[in-house]
Amino acid sequence: MTLQDVNAKPVQSVVVVGSYVQDLAFGTEEFPLPGQTIIGQFRMGAGGKGFNQAVACQRQGIPTRFIGAVGDDLFGRAAAEFAEREGLACSLQRTIGNSSGAASIVVNSQGENMIVVALGANAALGGDIIDEHRQEIAQAEVLIVQAECAIAPVMKALELAKQSKTATILNPAPINKEITRELLSCADILTPNESEFAFLLNALFDSPIDDVLALDDQAFHALCRKLGVETVVVTLGKEGSFVSWPQGFERVPAVKITPVDSTGAGDAFNGGLAAGLIYHPGDFLMAVRYATAVAALSTMAAGTAQAMPTREAVCRILSENCA
Repeated sequence: MTLQDVNAKPVQSVVVVGSYVQDLAFGTEEFPLPGQTIIGQFRMGAGGKGFNQAVACQRQGIPTRFIGAVGDDLFGRAAAEFAEREGLACSLQRTIGNSSGAASIVVNSQGENMIVVALGANAALGGDIIDEHRQEIAQAEVLIVQAECAIAPVMKALELAKQSKTATILNPAPINKEITRELLSCADILTPNESEFAFLLNALFDSPIDDVLALDDQAFHALCRKLGVETVVVTLGKEGSFVSWPQGFERVPAVKITPVDSTGAGDAFNGGLAAGLIYHPGDFLMAVRYATAVAALSTMAAGTAQAMPTREAVCRILSENCA
């Protein structure tokens, strides 16, 4: 096992601990049925929840560091090269004997997607690389983590941030049985989508939900409070998001667009939320609106990391929607 540090900088405003996954994407008119073979278009690109979130934040003009694991292979080298082009500080644990993570993504003509991820080296992310960046985590304004890699280093990063004034965003994605109440308790902000929200309530709190979208606001808020995290933001796709904190709740509408490819929109939201927290301190709803704009714009192009919008584009769409 070796460590590679690409484009190092002294201190970053945002640190992301998570996954790098090489996207192997197929565009089709419709999703194939079981046993059916169909013809589609192929593209390959950088991805992974953690990496996408880091790129989304970096493109908002926020100095960002990504910490993750890759294999000693072509995909691992592609991660380093993409980060260098972006100016993204990137610390990669190169794991001998493990291939880099890869995702098979099918996107239909409506922009909907189906995804299978092989974690590869992400599952071998270790605590040593977190220890090497403990000062940077402590000095960062925001730490973002997810569940698309080994959970132990994610917990370690959250605990380090908790000891300082670093705000923490936990994106509990993908659905992962290793997510615990203890992990949730280390987060300041929890950002599940509707299926992840339902999973957490059922698996950890024995509160099954049949239809999240059918909940009235008071019931939705009460279920959010069960999760034990101060601020919960449930992303609801075209229905926007539901924000719950101890003093109340609010719905934030989606930006109305026609998506080309919704893959990575949740990652864009989380990276955008970190940027929004920095650009709009003390105004959490504005930070969520900022994140919503980043997510919407990310669906206007194919791909994940490469589809993340710039700050200029985000400011433009926010201005248009507030006019």
